[in-house]
Amino acid sequence: MIHQVDAIVNLAATTKFDERYDVALGINTLGALNVLNFAKRCAKVKILVHVSTAYVCGEKSGLIMETPYRMGETLNGTTGLDINYEKKLVQEKLDQLRVIGAAPETITETMKDLGLRRAKMYGWPNTYVFTKAMGEMMVGTKRENLSLVLLRPSIITSTFKEPFPGWTEGIRTIDSLAVGYGKGKLTCFLCDLDAVSDVMPADMVVNSILVSMAAQAGKQEEIIYHVGSSLRNPMKNSKFPELAYRYFSIKPWTNKEGKVVKVGAIEILSSMRSFHRYMTIRYLIALKGLELVNIILCKLFEKEFQYFNKKINFIFRLVDLYQPYLFFYGIFDDSNTEKLRKMVSKTGVENEMFYFDPKVLDWDDYFLNTHVIGLLKYVF
Repeated sequence: MIHQVDAIVNLAATTKFDERYDVALGINTLGALNVLNFAKRCAKVKILVHVSTAYVCGEKSGLIMETPYRMGETLNGTTGLDINYEKKLVQEKLDQLRVIGAAPETITETMKDLGLRRAKMYGWPNTYVFTKAMGEMMVGTKRENLSLVLLRPSIITSTFKEPFPGWTEGIRTIDSLAVGYGKGKLTCFLCDLDAVSDVMPADMVVNSILVSMAAQAGKQEEIIYHVGSSLRNPMKNSKFPELAYRYFSIKPWTNKEGKVVKVGAIEILSSMRSFHRYMTIRYLIALKGLELVNIILCKLFEKEFQYFNKKINFIFRLVDLYQPYLFFYGIFDDSNTEKLRKMVSKTGVENEMFYFDPKVLDWDDYFLNTHVIGLLKYVF
C-alpha cells in the first residue's frame, strides 16, 4: 500500500462531546498523528487531508479566521498545554483506577470527567473539540514538507443531492431536536433565536474535500478551509422551531402503535436563566416534594426518586454540553474555501459535479423537502 497511495483523507473521529478522555485522545489526537506518520511512509503521497471541525475555535465570537493552532496554544491564554503530558496523565489515572479495582462504570465516568476538566482548563468547552484541536496541532507541527489540508466543516446535515437528497446516518446535533419534537417528546427549545446556526449538507463537505485535494496536491504547504454557511448564507436559530412546526403540524408522525402524534407550538427558552426557571417550575419542585415524602415514608419511593433524579440530572448535563452551540456567536470566514469554489466555477461541468456553494441553498426548501424527509426515512 505504501508504494501505491498518492492521497490520504483522514475522517476518523469520535464526536461525543463528553467522550472518555483516553478514547478521544487516542482517536482525535494521537490517531491523527498515526495517520500522518503513515502518510510520510507512502512514497507517492502528494496530499493529506485531515478533516477536523470548525468548532475547534471553542466559544469565540465574531469573524473566525482560517488560521492554524500551533503546538501548545490555548484558547484562554493558560500556559502549559503539553500533549505528551496529557497522554501521561491519562495513563496514570487509568493505572490508579485499575489498582483499586474500580468498576468499568466508574472508570468510564472518571475518564469522561477528566476530559471535560482538561478541556475547560485550557478554554475549550468539551473533550471533542479539545482533542480535535490537539490533533490539528500534531499534524500541523509534524508534517515536515508534506502537503496538508486541514478541513474544518461546521454542523454536517443530510445530503443536498448525492447520492440522493436527504441521506443521513445517525442523529446529529440539530437532528435530535427535530426527532424529539416530531415524536412529541420535546416541548421547549433552548437557544438565542437571533444567533446564526452554521450547517452544511454532507455531500457539499465531501465535494470540498475532493476539490481541496486537487488544488493542494504536491504544494508542500499547509492550508485551512472552513466549510460552512454562516458567512455566505446565514440561517438564524429561529428557523429550526419554525420549520419543525410547519412540517409536523401538516404531516404529523405516526408511531409504532399507529397513533398520530400531534405537535404544538414550541416554547422558546432564550437564556440559561429561563431554562433553569422552566426546569424548577416543571420538575425540580415536584422532585423535591417526592424526596421529602420519600424520607418521611422511610424511602418507600426510593426507586421512583432515583429514576426521576437521574433523568433530570441527565438533562442538565446535556444542556451544559450543548449550551456553547445553542448560544454561539461566531461566523466562520471561508476566504480560502471561496477560492476553491471560484477555481471549480471556471468549468461548468466540474461546477455541476463538485458543488459546495452554500448560497444555492434555500433553507426552507432544504429542511422541509429534503432534510426532515431524510430523517423520517433513515432515523425515526
